[in-house]
Amino acid sequence: MRFAISLLTIIAVASVIGTVMKQNEPYANYLNQFGPFWFPLFERVGLYSVYNAWWFLLILAFLVTSTSLCVTRNGPKMLREVVRFRDHVHERSLANLAHTTLYSSALAPAVLVERLSAYLERERFQFRISEKAGGGTLIAAKAGLYRRIGYILTHSAIVLICIGGLADSAMPLKLQVMLGIKRPVVGNMQIADVPVEARLSPDSWNFRGNTLIAEGRSSDIAVLNYGEGVLLQQLPYILSLKKFHIEHYSTGAPKLFASDVLVTDKESGESFEARIEVNRPLVYKGIAAYQASFDDGGTLVRIALRNLLAGHGVMREIEARVGDSLELKFGDSSYGVELSAFRPFNVESLSAAEVRPERSGVDRLREQFGSAAPSRGRDLRNVGPSFQYKLRDAAGQAREYHNYMLPLEFDGRWYLMSGMRENPNDAFRFLRIPLDDTASLDAFMSMRASLFDQGLRAEAGRRFALVSAGTNGGPAGADGGAASAAMQRRLAETAERVLETFSIRGFQAVADFLEASVPEAEREKAAEIYVRVLQGAAWEAWMLRREKQGQPRLTPDALNARFVQDSLNAVSDAFFYGVPVYFSMTGYDEVKASVFQLTRSPGKSIVYWGCALLVLGIFAMFYIRERRVWLLVKPDGDVRLALASNRRSMNIDHEFERHKAAIERLIT
Repeated sequence: MRFAISLLTIIAVASVIGTVMKQNEPYANYLNQFGPFWFPLFERVGLYSVYNAWWFLLILAFLVTSTSLCVTRNGPKMLREVVRFRDHVHERSLANLAHTTLYSSALAPAVLVERLSAYLERERFQFRISEKAGGGTLIAAKAGLYRRIGYILTHSAIVLICIGGLADSAMPLKLQVMLGIKRPVVGNMQIADVPVEARLSPDSWNFRGNTLIAEGRSSDIAVLNYGEGVLLQQLPYILSLKKFHIEHYSTGAPKLFASDVLVTDKESGESFEARIEVNRPLVYKGIAAYQASFDDGGTLVRIALRNLLAGHGVMREIEARVGDSLELKFGDSSYGVELSAFRPFNVESLSAAEVRPERSGVDRLREQFGSAAPSRGRDLRNVGPSFQYKLRDAAGQAREYHNYMLPLEFDGRWYLMSGMRENPNDAFRFLRIPLDDTASLDAFMSMRASLFDQGLRAEAGRRFALVSAGTNGGPAGADGGAASAAMQRRLAETAERVLETFSIRGFQAVADFLEASVPEAEREKAAEIYVRVLQGAAWEAWMLRREKQGQPRLTPDALNARFVQDSLNAVSDAFFYGVPVYFSMTGYDEVKASVFQLTRSPGKSIVYWGCALLVLGIFAMFYIRERRVWLLVKPDGDVRLALASNRRSMNIDHEFERHKAAIERLIT
């Protein structure tokens, strides 16, 4: 018994693991999730397919065998015990029971037997009257003997549940793979090119697979993950997705998603429509189709490409569907573009946006990339569509990007957001591009172009020096006195040099310059000065470009000063963006897709019956009290009462006292 309970405990723990951890996923997902150390360990233990692990199936087989033997050995004896009245006991045995008493009565034995039989009948006891060889009459009664059937039901339930688990296991499929009858395919391959060895017959005993169907598309296969490869399960019908429906809570979490499908029988050619919802599967020909999830079905995305480091305006426009791969050239470099995902809306928290802090010195110059990102506060808001894509260089190295279509608001200012990461396990670091008052990129593009315009740097430095000398108003302020011509010339040269250095690699280049040319003791103060010089020189360069374009000079107020700083941050971040091109989504034609889990589980009904028997058996064993009552009527009028039960409890003590008092009143 202890060993069986230990095995059942192992099964319970394994079932919890199988419920918490997604089962039968591609091995690449587990490798990304658990890393190179834990991945092979969990694989050896079989945690990626717990219910098909060799040790799990071995425990089930052992429990089926051992429990079946227990039921076979003890079941007949218990059934015989249920129908027995035990009317061959002797008075000495009755006197030795814990609950027994002796009465004396003046009534005739026949009257006593009649009254006692009527009492037992009122108390709903089954009884049998027999004459003893030495004289006297024994009334043997019983109640609650069906509790013993609970033992049989409970143990039979364990057998049925284990048999159901074995029936739904992948052992037949594993045997086919071991014998070489079936062979999973590894790597990307068109469905039409999958060989026969990787296809399973529609008559498969059991299976569990997934299929993704876009709106307006059909599928007659389910994909089964098997180790590092996949197998294709042929279905006896064609499943077509007519329309996918989804509703959301205010937080953005899905509230309801359902699919309107058309089912076409391959054998008869007949079709019918159905609706599949979560927890409301479609069951046809023994195959249950569950609404498992949803995905993108190949949304058409329109993208405008913008150069982040040079030039102005849109480089070119492209159209592509999610899942497509394109080849694009940026200058001398060639990249592969892989559109991986599209989301029609994104619920983000913008209550306490992570804004780049105002820091000083070299630390401030060292700040790079990730100037802002949606935070995880509580002010949830739908910020509109977004899409993800990968840029893969000639060496095969890929960076993943996540771009929002609409601008996001932080502290009263609007920004376009573009996230980048080099590793799938890393969080996205966001490039924040500021917009002007007309929600346009024109001001940023003009500001960025002025920073890379060599012809503007000398004049921008000279104007900055004049402003700093107090001869003109400007955002840099003044020290209250007129500087000498030599000081103005050196300040102008410094401003020009800072602009040139910044154009090489942003704040990183300025910080490297300071570390190489300024002693460490003076570096912090020099960094503060260089930051102010850069801001003032950048402002003047931008104003010069506006003058050349026939635009008026702006007022150097706090809002414009912040726009300059945000633009400097964005230009500096762009050097670490991976590619100097920003993908701006200008429109899309959404195509939804539904993910169905298709299962054939012959053991499911067996398990359900086993669960029902288990509940009945446990209730019978714990809530039905087995009681036996003997009333021995002697020829001299004495009556012996004895009560026995399977469990000694306070309830039995109270019941004995109740019977004792009732029978005493009855016969005296």
